[in-house]
Amino acid sequence: MKIFFLVLSALFISFWATGFRINVTPSLPLGLYRLSDILAVGGSTIFCLESPEFIHLAKERGYVGFGLCPGGIRPLGKEIYGLTGDVVGLTNGLITVNGRILAGSGKKDKDRKGRAMPVSQLQPGVIPKGYALMLSLHHCGSFDSRYFGLVRLAEQRPVVPVLTWNEEDHHDRK
Repeated sequence: MKIFFLVLSALFISFWATGFRINVTPSLPLGLYRLSDILAVGGSTIFCLESPEFIHLAKERGYVGFGLCPGGIRPLGKEIYGLTGDVVGLTNGLITVNGRILAGSGKKDKDRKGRAMPVSQLQPGVIPKGYALMLSLHHCGSFDSRYFGLVRLAEQRPVVPVLTWNEEDHHDRK
């Protein structure tokens, strides 16, 4: 059994060192991703929360699991909806980017356990240099830029899917 554990650990370390990441959260499609250099609207990234307030909230409420980010939490995985120079707005409670309404982008007042969500830190205006708008619109309860605001590009680790499946597809197989 010890040999099996050692081999499994060595495989995991090799896997990690070569840039592969596994997503088990609903913020991105479930599956296998690989780190990339491509940072573009429509792409996906992983990043660590920087604000102690939001790190504490995410940890306390169980929005993210244990990981290597500050506060001992797992990195968040989100999609890029806006980059430096894009214009973010709010229309009827929905986020707009460059005038385009993002369906499903409304802020929730309560999380799935009925707890009040934080006041939004996202402000309308031009996304400043070095920042991005990070959302997960296929997961209606996502903890993302709607709440903690824009994310520094320096924190972003772009990822590309290698093998993914929809959570709904996964549940249908049970």
